[in-house]
Amino acid sequence: MSITEQFMTHEVQNQPVPLKDYNAWDTDTALKEAVEREGGGWAADHLSEYGARCGGDLIDSGFAANENKPKLKSFDRYGRRIDEVEFHPAYHDLMRASMHYGMNGFAWRNANRAGAHVARAAVMYLGAQADAGTGCPMSMTYAAIPALRHAPDLAEKWIPKLISPDYDPRSLPMEEKTGCTIGMGMTEKQGGSDVRANTTRAIRQADGSYAIVGHKWFFSAPMCDAHLVLAQAEGGLSCFLIPRILPDGSRNAVEVQRLKDKLGDWSNASSEVEFQGARGELVGEEGRGIVTILEMVALTRLDCMIGSSGQMRQALVQALHHTRQRKAFGKLLIDQPLMRNVLADLALESEAAIGLTLRVARAIDAAPRDDHEAAFARIATAIGKYWICKRTPPMVNEAQECLGGIGYVEETMMPRLYRQAPLNSIWEGSGNVQCLDVLRALRKEPESRDALFAELLRMKGNDSHYDAELERLMADYGDPDQIEFRSRALVERTALMLQAALFLQSGDAAIAAEFCRSRLGGQHGLAFGTLGPDAPVDLLIDRAMVAA
Repeated sequence: MSITEQFMTHEVQNQPVPLKDYNAWDTDTALKEAVEREGGGWAADHLSEYGARCGGDLIDSGFAANENKPKLKSFDRYGRRIDEVEFHPAYHDLMRASMHYGMNGFAWRNANRAGAHVARAAVMYLGAQADAGTGCPMSMTYAAIPALRHAPDLAEKWIPKLISPDYDPRSLPMEEKTGCTIGMGMTEKQGGSDVRANTTRAIRQADGSYAIVGHKWFFSAPMCDAHLVLAQAEGGLSCFLIPRILPDGSRNAVEVQRLKDKLGDWSNASSEVEFQGARGELVGEEGRGIVTILEMVALTRLDCMIGSSGQMRQALVQALHHTRQRKAFGKLLIDQPLMRNVLADLALESEAAIGLTLRVARAIDAAPRDDHEAAFARIATAIGKYWICKRTPPMVNEAQECLGGIGYVEETMMPRLYRQAPLNSIWEGSGNVQCLDVLRALRKEPESRDALFAELLRMKGNDSHYDAELERLMADYGDPDQIEFRSRALVERTALMLQAALFLQSGDAAIAAEFCRSRLGGQHGLAFGTLGPDAPVDLLIDRAMVAA
């Protein structure tokens, strides 16, 4: 026996190999079915190409970009103010891939094809599994297009650059770039979600532009080429486009005070800024700023659903990959009955999330052509954003627990997913804001109420648990007493009913029946892993397992 062998303490056994080099599209049965069902199947080859990268080299880029946070460089070496944000090269790799595959512009470049927003949603869902932080500037760039159309002159100049597949991080005027990104700045210290309390001022200039004076407490992605912001003009709260670099190459008067030190979202930069007479261009009419920017918010809320669904999927994939290789008490974890209950329940939740997300994407896609879909999109976006984003933190935590102690270690990705999980429930309006928006739609938009219940009534008669809950829900919505106080419970139940309706439409009777029984029939505990003895556990795990 050699000296080395004598002093060898142990050999590494019973530890999984890392998950890598898989295709995040080809191996996701629920995603492929939902994309096909909602009209985006024509983009399958494009999604498969991106899926190979999201399960391959971009996974490594995601780790590197989050391990090396962006840094604010306020001044150059000679003391000139530059307000540049420095990123690790991996961040630029992620951004380059995101724009190449169309997280910013795929839907708009294919606007003449039905299902373009569904296919683009799948792009973002795949990208969110490699890194969530880059989804912030991509989401805002995608979502800014409808708002900018309220200013035709600006739209003509900016939109071709915003939907470009070319990532161009150089600090140059928009006119000199091959592709641009755009951010958003609404929140101020004193107001938060109450943007009517904003104090930032917009002072009209002789040439028709505005001088913007004030601050933003959250100024997302400060490295973007421009931001849409709200400020008080003479006619009231208005929307403005503020470029970062002016046409003459000088820096606009937007000073970055600091970058936020955030719980998660480490690859992306968020900032606080002061406007010191920054040049802004009016988007829409004075006094109509909220109406204008809400067209952007409708799409970024969809992206909250997409990002959260993608994080759920990646957490599930990691749990499945670990448990199929790790043994305990003489069996693989995945063969333990209680673990199988947990994994099947997580898989059911993941399928429900992407199903509702892509149904909302289809409604948004069809809205310009279909009044029913437009009305459904207005209410279902807030419902889905509330519920899917609320479900992500406990779901990711349960998946993390499947790995045991190593699930608390950065190298597994699970801590990053867990830190990221709460963000989308806060971004673009917290849970209470979503519930209030649902109530507003019910009270002021009878067409949205009709579209919602038409969607639910379509599946009546297919499941007894579904029918009973539908009757109760309709009665509860008809009772005006304390409806705002109870709105979270109502919105949660409505989201579950929409998810159940989609399962009933999908044709997989066993999965649909289990969702209705466990989520609507009161036969499910408060934690994951509490499915009943008749649950189609093997089917659910097999459908999800292909990714491992």
